[in-house]
Formats: sequence, structure tokens, C-alpha cells
Amino acid sequence: MIWQLLLRPLYQLYGAFLLKQVLHGQIPKHVGLILDGNRRYGRLQGLKDTQAAYSAGAAKLDELLDWCVDLGITAITLWVFSADNFSRPAEELNGLMAVTEAKLKSLIADPRIHERRVRVRAVGRVDLLPPSTVAAVRAAEAATKDYSDVELTFAAAYGGREEITDAVKALMRKELVCGKSPEEIVESITPEAIGRYLYSPHLPEPDLIIRTSGEIRLSGFMLWQSVYSEFYFTDIFWPAFRRIDFLRAVRAFQQRERRFGR
Repeated sequence: MIWQLLLRPLYQLYGAFLLKQVLHGQIPKHVGLILDGNRRYGRLQGLKDTQAAYSAGAAKLDELLDWCVDLGITAITLWVFSADNFSRPAEELNGLMAVTEAKLKSLIADPRIHERRVRVRAVGRVDLLPPSTVAAVRAAEAATKDYSDVELTFAAAYGGREEITDAVKALMRKELVCGKSPEEIVESITPEAIGRYLYSPHLPEPDLIIRTSGEIRLSGFMLWQSVYSEFYFTDIFWPAFRRIDFLRAVRAFQQRERRFGR
């Protein structure tokens, strides 16, 4: 549209202004994103099916990675598919899985992933996904397993309650293998011990969690890890999320006083 062309220089100036502001503040080490609003974006744009909407959202990931690398953010966790999403219609699920597989394969072939030494991982109950999707996940993980400069984590078939449940089960199994008594196992269940069995125990807790599309809730995303995270909610649908929207989120994070319970 003509008005979008006219506004583009203003957005560029505003983006440069925001970037200058953000670079003078504390940069979050770990950012989590709830990628919400794909289907609503698709309906608004008149896209023919949900797969086209999910494809638009997947394309946005390349831009997001650029923005994070430019700021020096070293850990990014994306919630792409919840455990509850299995209840959606089969046609929609198949489209989402196809888009996810295609995106993972494109990351393997993307020279920027290897130049930036981005490690790609997936967390959640991944084995519940279709075999072809699991294969794409494992291929991306294998192709980037030796990298550590940037951690790009996909939360798929993921739920926060499920993560905590799986962590407690894993902890108890380990204690049983060690031959501990029920009383000893009960005493071993501490926050620190559970934390070691979460899906990504090596990652720092997220400093900032962003949710797109106007929903003001976590819906179970990183329940354990987000106890001291800062939250930023925007009305923008994920496929329409812009660099200035991301910079606004980081700026909002920088403007808050983080006390960590003190």
C-alpha cells in the first residue's frame, strides 16, 4: 500500500533510535517467545489455509535470529507447539508439522546458522510428534551439536506442567537406581534437584518472555524457569512482528527494576 511505503522511512528512523537506546542498556541473555496469533493473522490476510499462516510465522524466525544476534542475545527459546495443540483438527496439525519440518531442514542448510555457530535443539515430549518431524528435529540437532555461541531451542509438544512432571519422574528414577529408600528419595526432592532434570538445565533462566497476539498469559510456558522473568505482551500477531516491536520489548525489559525476590 502507498501509505506503508510513505511510512517506511519513519519506521527506519524510529528503529535506529530504538536500537541506539537499547544498546546502551542491559541486554537479556535469554529470551523466550510465545509465537501466538498465526491463525488470526492468516484470516486477516485472507490466506487460503492455516499452513500458509504457519509458513508466514516460520519465515519470521530468520529475522528474529538476526535481531537477537545483533544485540548479543545468546539463548532463544521459541514455543512453537504445545502439548494441548494435539487436540486441533488433523488437517491443521499436518500443516503445522509440515511447516516445522521444512523450517528445521532450512536451518540445516542455512550458512548463517553455521557461521554464527547456532546450536538448534528441541525440548518437550518430542517423541509424540510424527516420525518425520522427529527425524527433522534430530537431523537439525546433529548438524549443530558442536556449536555453542547461540542456543536456539524449539519447545514442541511442550507444556510447563509436563516439564515439571517429567523432571520429578526423572529425578525419582535416578534415586531409585541408586538404591535409596522412599524416605531418602522424598528428602532428595528439592528445587535445586528438580532444576537439574528440566528439559534445558544448562540454559540460564529467561530474562525476558515475549508473547505476541494480545493474549496476556503464559499458558504454561517455562513455568519453573520464569519465576524472575520479565514479561512483555504485544497485540501484534507473530507473523507481523517487526524489529521495532522486538526492540520495544527489550527496552521495556531494561526499564524495569529486577529484584529477584530481594
